[in-house]
Amino acid sequence: MRVQTKDNHGTPFISIRNKLLVIFMIPTIMLLSINAYINAEINTMIDDISGIYASNTMLNELQISLTQVHHYLETFLDTRDTEAIEGYLRNQQEFSNRLEQLNGRLLDDDSMITQKNIRSISEKYIRTADRAVEAKRGRNVVKYKEYYDDADRLFSYINSYIYSLNSRQLQCNSHNYEALFTSLKYSETANLTILCMTSALVTLLVFLLTRGITDPLQRLAEAAEQVANGSLVAEVSGPVTNDEVGIVTAAFNQMVVSLKDNMEQARQRIALESAMKEKQLLMEAHLKDTQLKYLQSQINPHFLFNTLNACAQLAMLEGADRTYTYVQNVADFYRYNVRKKDGVATLAEEIGLVNNYIYIINVRFSGEIHFIKEIEEGVTDVPMPAMILQPLVENSINHGLRDVEWEKKIWLSVYRENDRICVSVRDNGIGISPEQTQSILNNDLNGNGLQEHTTGVGLRNVIGRLRLFYNRDDVMEITSTGSGMGTEVAVFIPV
Repeated sequence: MRVQTKDNHGTPFISIRNKLLVIFMIPTIMLLSINAYINAEINTMIDDISGIYASNTMLNELQISLTQVHHYLETFLDTRDTEAIEGYLRNQQEFSNRLEQLNGRLLDDDSMITQKNIRSISEKYIRTADRAVEAKRGRNVVKYKEYYDDADRLFSYINSYIYSLNSRQLQCNSHNYEALFTSLKYSETANLTILCMTSALVTLLVFLLTRGITDPLQRLAEAAEQVANGSLVAEVSGPVTNDEVGIVTAAFNQMVVSLKDNMEQARQRIALESAMKEKQLLMEAHLKDTQLKYLQSQINPHFLFNTLNACAQLAMLEGADRTYTYVQNVADFYRYNVRKKDGVATLAEEIGLVNNYIYIINVRFSGEIHFIKEIEEGVTDVPMPAMILQPLVENSINHGLRDVEWEKKIWLSVYRENDRICVSVRDNGIGISPEQTQSILNNDLNGNGLQEHTTGVGLRNVIGRLRLFYNRDDVMEITSTGSGMGTEVAVFIPV
């Protein structure tokens, strides 16, 4: 849709984007200019400060090189060591190079004279030291001692001149540094004042420019809030702006005119849909409650518990320990089924029920089922729907292991995987086809699918209750690599 270029009064149309661009560009240019100026001033002063003590540093380095030359000269004259003569020649070259660089800022005539003296005496010192070295090599003891004494005296003169020149320049540089530091403080105060004034000006400018945008938006927001609170007589008043807000304001006023009838129709429709949905949910809840009560009412729990307890006591009195243990497991199994009427248990309780069930089944099948558990510590206290794991184990026995001729095994694994806990029930039975796996997960089972010879709680029931309990679809995964390769059913518990 093409945006209009003029409003109804003939005023040129200026978009909010262009207004915001102007508001952004003007302060940005001003602040960048001020920052560039301040940075240039600071860099200039930093360069001046760095150059103040450059001459002192050069004199110190010259003095260190001279000391090294004299040290290696003394060492060679005492020992005639090859390493000493190499050190002497190397440091003499370095001293000569630094002597050529001795051309710093001359503060006065005395400094110029001192610098000339350093140059001339240093050149004489190098010639004298070289003669001492040559005399030492020629084994002329009298000559090399004489040259060494002359070189040592010249070394003292040079050190004295360097120290004098360094002290004079350091004193002058200190005064220059203090003056430059004072100037830097003044510059910092001035720059801070300019920056504060610019910031205040920018703030005022931004406030004036943005008020022309925010005031109409605020009036529109207030009218929209009145409509949201149920008042359908709200209307945006005030001057009309020549931008998108003005277009939206006109559309809003037009919308409020027709909103009363539409709102009433929407309320009636929502009320009807809400009533129908509430009725449907209530019917589903009653149906699930009826199914659960029907399963629980198939036996009289009090009569069954009393009978099983009597059997257990009789077995204990007669010394039939295995019978006593078996009856106790049966009693615990059915007691769990009846007591979990709210349908919520912990993972630890579900594992305990599986232990009861495996014991009962192994008594029935003479210990054919080898049950292996691998449970990670600290993950069994999470809540979950009751009667989830036992039906999975029961389906593994009835539909995976019942008719196989090899050793029958069931693995129960519990471990943490990222933000969920994985409970895996795996068998080494006949396996399951991909089509049947997809049918189970898509909830396409018929009324008897995978429930024959079970406690009545099939996979469809398990999947449905898991999805309702956790309010998500990815609660179960069924894996089988082929015929005779077994089946693994994994339940995912969010944490």
